Amino acid sequence: MIATAITGGCQCGAVRFRATGLGRASICHCRMCQKAFGGLFGPLVTAKGLEWTRGKPTRFASSNVAWRGFCEACGTPLTYEYEGGIDVAIGALDDPNLAPPTVQLNPADKLAVYDELHRLPGSPPDEQAASDAFLASVENRQHPDHDTESWPSKERQ
Repeated sequence: MIATAITGGCQCGAVRFRATGLGRASICHCRMCQKAFGGLFGPLVTAKGLEWTRGKPTRFASSNVAWRGFCEACGTPLTYEYEGGIDVAIGALDDPNLAPPTVQLNPADKLAVYDELHRLPGSPPDEQAASDAFLASVENRQHPDHDTESWPSKERQ
């Protein structure tokens, strides 16, 4: 059986990584994760055998026991580092489906709206049509969800 590399990176492609395996996948509701990800929670998975294949994240000591890694060029949240381990942002994986969360951490800090998200309606058809038309005109400048020899490509420079 051929092992598939687990790869990922930031939005602009300046930082790329490879892992040999993944551990526990979680979503953390603590306020630090909410701020670090700019969202309702922090989706993280333990990375085993992590190596940086292009660039390295800039680190910020978010507490006395943890560091947050992010791309200095585009700001993508990449890591949560602590003594004895490192987690990577699930959304930074080239295939986030490899890390479905299995546990919620710090539920006491969960934002009240979190439990109501499934009740939000979808876009009305006319708004969705306008959104679809707009998205069709958007030129994606993100790094693709796979390793590349170099980035940005010549046609994107």
